[in-house]
Amino acid sequence: MKNDYQIFGIRAIIEAINAGETVDKVFIQKGLQGDLFKELNSLLKEHQISTAYVPIEKLNRLSKKNHQGVIANISPIAFHDFEALVQEVIEKEETPNFLLLDQLSDVRNFGAIIRTAECTGVHGIIVQKQGSAPITADTVKTSAGAIFNVPICKVDHLKDALYYLQGSGIQVVAATEKTEDTIYDVDFTLPSAIIMGSEGTGISPSILKAVDKKAKLPMYGTIGSLNVSVACGAFLYEVVRQRF
Repeated sequence: MKNDYQIFGIRAIIEAINAGETVDKVFIQKGLQGDLFKELNSLLKEHQISTAYVPIEKLNRLSKKNHQGVIANISPIAFHDFEALVQEVIEKEETPNFLLLDQLSDVRNFGAIIRTAECTGVHGIIVQKQGSAPITADTVKTSAGAIFNVPICKVDHLKDALYYLQGSGIQVVAATEKTEDTIYDVDFTLPSAIIMGSEGTGISPSILKAVDKKAKLPMYGTIGSLNVSVACGAFLYEVVRQRF
């Protein structure tokens, strides 16, 4: 399944973008030049497509095909409009439960989180366009197909999405160890959105400053943290416990 959602070569990627394909992320060889590359680069900026400049060794690991210095991940899903999704959930008079992922980078963690989100009735997952894990065949496989059942939104800036949720009457709760409050101190019967941080650095400091509440999981072992997908599962099932 490794290459199911990949296309290769500058011209092929340009044509895919112009044809309206949902290009999730583009990996570009460092130092790549030329008129055709300039055309691609302009398109990437115009469509705000996530890009990563990487050594050729990285591209060779991603694919054994003749990639010409550029590999694109094509998303198997269409992304939802963030603001429209929030309003749709509110209008249904359901108690919203959204999930925001701040710079999550591992595609398998992403897939595992999507699977748990689907099982716990999450209304939508919000990620930032730049810096987030792409949707690959591994994401789809790890999600066990749940990716096709949970709305996923891409936004320019996660903080703007946070403010929009707050303005819509939804409390934003950060999953972080930088607090004395645990998940059992938060009232998840209220409209809520939970933010999970990246595997390495957690939630961005600027995001932490803007949230309504912070909560952590009780830890009794010698290891100070859980895998992000496991921690996310614990948070989401606390929401389920309180609401049902």
